[in-house]
Amino acid sequence: MSARPKKSYGQHFLHERGVIERIVAAIAPQPRDRIIEIGPGEGALTLPLLQAAGQLTAIELDADLIEPLRERAAGIGQLDIIHADVLKVDLAALAAGGRLRLAGNLPYYVSSPILFHCLAYPAVIEDMHFMLQKEVVERMAAAPGSKIYGRLSVMLQLACRVEPLLHVAPGAFRPPPKVESALVRLTPLAAGRPNPALSDSIDRVVRAAFGQRRKTLTNALRGVLGAEGIRAAGIDPGARAESVPPKGFVELARQAQTTRLQAGPHLTDNDSQ
Repeated sequence: MSARPKKSYGQHFLHERGVIERIVAAIAPQPRDRIIEIGPGEGALTLPLLQAAGQLTAIELDADLIEPLRERAAGIGQLDIIHADVLKVDLAALAAGGRLRLAGNLPYYVSSPILFHCLAYPAVIEDMHFMLQKEVVERMAAAPGSKIYGRLSVMLQLACRVEPLLHVAPGAFRPPPKVESALVRLTPLAAGRPNPALSDSIDRVVRAAFGQRRKTLTNALRGVLGAEGIRAAGIDPGARAESVPPKGFVELARQAQTTRLQAGPHLTDNDSQ
């Protein structure tokens, strides 16, 4: 018997066989892969992934779905189900010294927090395949100069290679969502990732720059970095955030951090100008 989707959990269960097969083919699970599925729901992806890999760990928040899923998986492979909010799960502990392959049809209302939670564990993640709202995937993959290029684009592209793979129509889900969906592959960058010591500075600069995206960087970064520092990063102070490539924000963050360190512990927002 099918479960009744719960609006409070943002549940839209994938059911279209052709779409499921294409997603599994994109993931290409191999025996002994350490696959972690976020939000398995009724098991549309769980069962074929489990059959291919032989083992799988599912993280499910809805307790009502756990036993039915366990019953469907009986005899297919080793399925471990963690009843938890993924935002509270330590992925490094799950990896246990290995590397994880993450997959899931993410609840759209909480997709960004889940993405950033997963990105906090780049050293233990091999790749991620997530079903998301199509508009979100487009923003994730957007290039500088695009109207939809923003904070999500920069932060994701600094950490991962972003590959949109498949558009999925609402009818592939039960109930159909009001938006189109897309499958995206995220592969953590093995090289070229920003120094972790810059992470707070990058976040601060990117938030400030896109918080007032219609303003020039000189105005948007007021209190964070002055025009001289923007020039030192190799960027025109009169430019706007949407024109700056991801690596440009790393240089801006480096200059902002240097400015604050040179100014000492008594730096105020006004002092940074």
